[in-house]
Amino acid sequence: MAPSLQRAVRIKNKNYVRNGLKSYVYLMNKYSFAPTQPGPYSRESKVTHQGKFGAQKLMGGKTKVQHALYKTAADGTQDRVPSEDQQNDSEYLTAVEIGSTKQKFMLDFDTGSSDLWIFSTELPASTLSQVKSAKHAVFDPSASTTYKETSGSTWQISYGDGSSASGIVGTDDVTIGGLTIKGQSIELANQAADQFIQGAEDGLLGLAFGTINTVKPKPVNTPVENMIAQDDIPKDMELFTAYLGSWRDTNAADKGESFYTFGFIDPEVLSDAGVTEPYYTPVDNSQGFWMVDSASASVAGKTVERSGNTAIIDTGTTLALVDDATCKAIYDAIPGSTYDNTQQGYVFPTSTKPADLPVVTFAVGDQQFAVPKEALAFASAGSNTVYGGIQSRGDMTFDILGDTFLKGIYAVFDQGQTRFGAIQRKDQTGDTLEPPQS
Repeated sequence: MAPSLQRAVRIKNKNYVRNGLKSYVYLMNKYSFAPTQPGPYSRESKVTHQGKFGAQKLMGGKTKVQHALYKTAADGTQDRVPSEDQQNDSEYLTAVEIGSTKQKFMLDFDTGSSDLWIFSTELPASTLSQVKSAKHAVFDPSASTTYKETSGSTWQISYGDGSSASGIVGTDDVTIGGLTIKGQSIELANQAADQFIQGAEDGLLGLAFGTINTVKPKPVNTPVENMIAQDDIPKDMELFTAYLGSWRDTNAADKGESFYTFGFIDPEVLSDAGVTEPYYTPVDNSQGFWMVDSASASVAGKTVERSGNTAIIDTGTTLALVDDATCKAIYDAIPGSTYDNTQQGYVFPTSTKPADLPVVTFAVGDQQFAVPKEALAFASAGSNTVYGGIQSRGDMTFDILGDTFLKGIYAVFDQGQTRFGAIQRKDQTGDTLEPPQS
């Protein structure tokens, strides 16, 4: 390992409050899927008409079909989902330094997107005031002698709820875990919806493949792509890894620490797992994601065949989302579990002992990897129940394996060889679940 390569620690957001339904609504918007299980939220197609002289004027103009997420109230009325109904915060953040003055930002590292964007002084005065009041770091390009604007380039990210952030593009030096990337493209927000301001993160660092980067007229290299192009990381280690720690692991060698590495696989994790290398499977990156084959699962030792099934590995997702049949098989094996329409998800009794929970595994390529029993209980759902960490993927044709799954493995994202590696970690779940409230 080169001296400059070190762990980039994921820091727990102390203000983050787990909420199962809000996390699920966030994912409906992130991946624009329609739920297939009953509950207050649904994706609807609404016809709107824009007349020549404004809305409601039916002279000429255009008719549009909008596909959006709606919430049905108790009286049966429907309306667009308000921002407070979804999780706008990130549970873990990682420090990144940008510019000649090493301006520090706490970013959400997300393998489900490919943009590196941050709040900036380019924002309108009123928005900038809100951003600063929310204690966000704000990038000031005039304070960095290494910053250069990329003339004519713009970017925009948007979600299914209509929220968006957008702005201009420039280049500057970016430092992650002691490694400095020269001339990395950074996306400076000059517009940001309230949803982004409400969270603790100062922006996002995408770790998916660059083909889904939103910069126009030409997408830019992601940080990992530039690490490879600039030989910042070894030729035989053109990869990054993710290790998601747990509050239960304080007595383990890693002390419950969460971290990323770039350009090396952490030898301590390999040693602790009793292996010398990860298990690898090919990645289908045709859609820009870390997508792998996942043609089977198991619940309490019983195989669930899922021929042709695939899964996206996503560090920016708290839950795991799978097909309805697999979801049902999992909760059928948990005593006292039920589907709660008001939560639009499966819940089970808080008093459930880990010994009474099934071992749940998902295939990554040809090998099964287990979900830690602790992760099956995501958050309190009230009435002495917990919201399950695995829920329905709705009408999506692939799974999303987020933190619920990733907490059970050491994940290796090998960009150079277009493959994904996994190492099964020891399940540290004790004799009680007690999911933390924050």
